[in-house]
Amino acid sequence: MSTVRLRRFKQADSAAVSELFRQVYGENYVQPDVYLPSMIGQHNADYQWYSMLALDKDRIVGHAALCRDPQGRDHAEFALSLVHPAAQGKGIASRLGRELLRRARRLGLKSVSIKQVTHHPYTQRMAQRLGFKSIGLLPDYVPSPFGEPCEESVVIGYQMVKGHARPLPQLEWPQTCSNFMGQLSASFGTQHDTPSQRSYPMQISQHHERVEVVLYQLDKSILLQLGQLPRHWMVSIKLDLSRHFPRNLHTLSAINFVFTGLMPAPAASGWYALFHRGARQRPVSFYCPHMQQLHDTLLHQRSDASCTQ
Repeated sequence: MSTVRLRRFKQADSAAVSELFRQVYGENYVQPDVYLPSMIGQHNADYQWYSMLALDKDRIVGHAALCRDPQGRDHAEFALSLVHPAAQGKGIASRLGRELLRRARRLGLKSVSIKQVTHHPYTQRMAQRLGFKSIGLLPDYVPSPFGEPCEESVVIGYQMVKGHARPLPQLEWPQTCSNFMGQLSASFGTQHDTPSQRSYPMQISQHHERVEVVLYQLDKSILLQLGQLPRHWMVSIKLDLSRHFPRNLHTLSAINFVFTGLMPAPAASGWYALFHRGARQRPVSFYCPHMQQLHDTLLHQRSDASCTQ
């Protein structure tokens, strides 16, 4: 049996990498760039992507990349990970992940994230083995890469590169999420919260079937407007995580929004608290028990809201 080896991507590999995505995902992959070999080459040439390959002899059987965040070049997402079906079950994806994470500090990165679709229980297990902490849930977030009619929920994994930190506010977490937030505080550390210096305006956009709202503060007027959004909309809120979190959790819960964890904010430091209203009623199994609890709470909220209406 030949030994699979890893190496850095070369421009001449572009067509073979694109073909690998077609072999694994057909025409259903959510990132359109992979279907244009020129784009794969371009992203690597400008260091937007840092791709690693797995080769069996001279045949490319695996790919993964660190994709830099355009809003913060010191952060990247571990993404575009796939292995040819004939080579699966040999730990190739984990090897690619370990190698990329080993190089993260040399690339000037401070943190790395991973988005794990719930159709991929292996990816969720691999992410934990690679040191990622499951920090948040994005329900019904991306089209299925396997051609399923329903959108996939996504688990956000996160880890800091050695020598860097991203602490959470130091506060007493509400009882409903104290275990989960306590573990995240232990992993990422805490600091005394200071008033946010950010003054970005409120944002709203459409992400597939879900409406996304970004907020840096929550007052009575905005809360009233959020409660009056059309009831059939599935809505996501990214709210600046601050010392006001317990109050925000209480007031948003009153208008049927459920806390689903955290994600890093685009700034050099800081976090978003995630709140969601609405989710498709279907059974989903998560590797992380905290993510399972967040998902189940969201479904129960929808059932309770439907009965009330």
